[in-house]
Amino acid sequence: MRKDAALPDSVVVREVCPRDGFQNVKEFIPTERKLEWIDALFEAGVTEMEVTSFVSPKAIPQLADAAEVLTETKRRHPTARLTALVPNTKGAERALACGADVLNVVFSASESHNKANLNRSVAESLSGLDDIARLIEGRAELSVSIATSFMCPFEGRTDPRRVSELIGIVREKGARSICLAETIGTCHPRDFAETLDAVFPALDGIPVFLHIHNTFGMALLNVREALVRGFDRFDSAAGGLGGCPYAPGAAGNAATEDLVFYLNGLGIETGLDPLALVKVARWMRDYGLGTLGHLVKSRFGQPVGPCC
Repeated sequence: MRKDAALPDSVVVREVCPRDGFQNVKEFIPTERKLEWIDALFEAGVTEMEVTSFVSPKAIPQLADAAEVLTETKRRHPTARLTALVPNTKGAERALACGADVLNVVFSASESHNKANLNRSVAESLSGLDDIARLIEGRAELSVSIATSFMCPFEGRTDPRRVSELIGIVREKGARSICLAETIGTCHPRDFAETLDAVFPALDGIPVFLHIHNTFGMALLNVREALVRGFDRFDSAAGGLGGCPYAPGAAGNAATEDLVFYLNGLGIETGLDPLALVKVARWMRDYGLGTLGHLVKSRFGQPVGPCC
């Protein structure tokens, strides 16, 4: 397959299903089953994964086993790069004790979503980031995810100038990587591209992941806009699971198997096996008769030909 010269030769795909994908599933998934799926994702070629989130079990009961999941994943996959989402210093302390390589601190670019999601102002979230940065210095990498970087469910399109300002602030506070999240999956590729162009100068010299949801079915179109601009790190979730509890109507993430199939077709190396990923997605879909099966929404795994 010939590759467009304007596209990167390879990309990093960070699997986020065990955190973002599972957090909205109502029925508790047994810890050992989570670990079996995590193992299968690594067998499919995953090298980076956001494994869980150290939030209050009252807020997200599905992730009440965060410590056990991360500790066991670290034991089974010691060379993998494991990320844990943390909301505060307490969560950061727990994640460090379990061996997280990267601590991902999330807040929103929009005030209304930050209030709904974290019950804090953006200024309060930025202040808390200082405490986490001091705690983890020299022990793990600090990553910062800026939710609603493109669209907000309450305020509409996010001003790219605001996103650029926040990027500058978190870099000064010690962020070693940044994730820009299209949290609600409704951003048109034109607007997505305009935001990327506007914030590009602020991102110079720092690794950047793009976290793209697929509510309007445009995730891969937005991936294309990112690729031609040189972005080469993406979050995705097996089976297209995921969604924000505080963004009504938002659907799941870009499905890992769809993303890898698309990138492979462009001649871009990922190191991932899309057919192996499909098997994981089908395993999750067929697990039980509850919510999970209805949430698996990838396209590549549909049984329409010999490739699947």
